Amino acid sequence: MTAIVIVLLIGIPAGYLVISAEQSRDSGRNKQVESSATGLQPTRPSRMKQRVFEVPIPHGATRVRYFETSNWKTSRLYVQFDVTSARLDGFLSELGTSRSALEDGSVTITPRDRRTVGWNFDLPGHHWAGVRHVQQDPRPSQDVVVDLTDPGFPRVYVVSTTTP
Repeated sequence: MTAIVIVLLIGIPAGYLVISAEQSRDSGRNKQVESSATGLQPTRPSRMKQRVFEVPIPHGATRVRYFETSNWKTSRLYVQFDVTSARLDGFLSELGTSRSALEDGSVTITPRDRRTVGWNFDLPGHHWAGVRHVQQDPRPSQDVVVDLTDPGFPRVYVVSTTTP
């Protein structure tokens, strides 16, 4: 009976600590991989990042890629994805703007931000439209460029910028 009590009082908490430490170590490794990234990552940003940067990636979006930069002055989330035309309207609405706000031929993402992730908006034969969605600090502002070359399946580029 004493042996069982000792196992229960020592063994179970010790096992819990080992499992907890391993989960913490895995989390640290994942964060290290993410922070060492140097360009767009072929994954969807976490829901927390989507909420913080106010970039509501639509359900069903494909070819989702993102990259995050952060320093003492500003944090930016770069996101790119493909959607259907209807889901583009839903995305823009959820962002707080609309398709009618898109300016034909306008590329609202700065050259500096384009270089950061390697986006090229000088491609011939593409139909670009953009909108700048500015919000009051501390809420993030978004620069959105949409490639409407294939109107049924536009590609969306977003840079959301926030100042802590």
